[in-house]
Amino acid sequence: EAFEELCEADLVQPTFVTDHPVEVSPLAKPHRSKPGVVERFELFVVGRELANAFSELTDPVDQRMRLEAQAAKKEAGDEEACGVDEDFLLALEHGMPPTAGLGIGIDRLAMLLTDAKSIRDVIAFPTMRPEAPAGRPG
Repeated sequence: EAFEELCEADLVQPTFVTDHPVEVSPLAKPHRSKPGVVERFELFVVGRELANAFSELTDPVDQRMRLEAQAAKKEAGDEEACGVDEDFLLALEHGMPPTAGLGIGIDRLAMLLTDAKSIRDVIAFPTMRPEAPAGRPG
């Protein structure tokens, strides 16, 4: 939250933000040489996140501990925290090859081109948009 409030708006030029804390990246692999951070980056342009990428954690023991910590945060009221996914953990226990994830799409580019403040303003699926207050069009 502190990063979002204090830094994001100032990232006007294309900027890669790296070395995210383990606590905010429960699915990312630990950094190979920097304890406490993960192998993840986010690309920001004009104060908006355009991409999010990371090496995926494939250690089932570490992943379980992180998901249980997330579940405790969720139980305590953290709306962004996730729960424990037993099926995912079972798949990890059976063996998962090294993988990575990258999130970048036309919706994020549309945000940049239309100066939209939220991805919800440009997504194609109306059911994902928040409902407009009564009397105002959505």
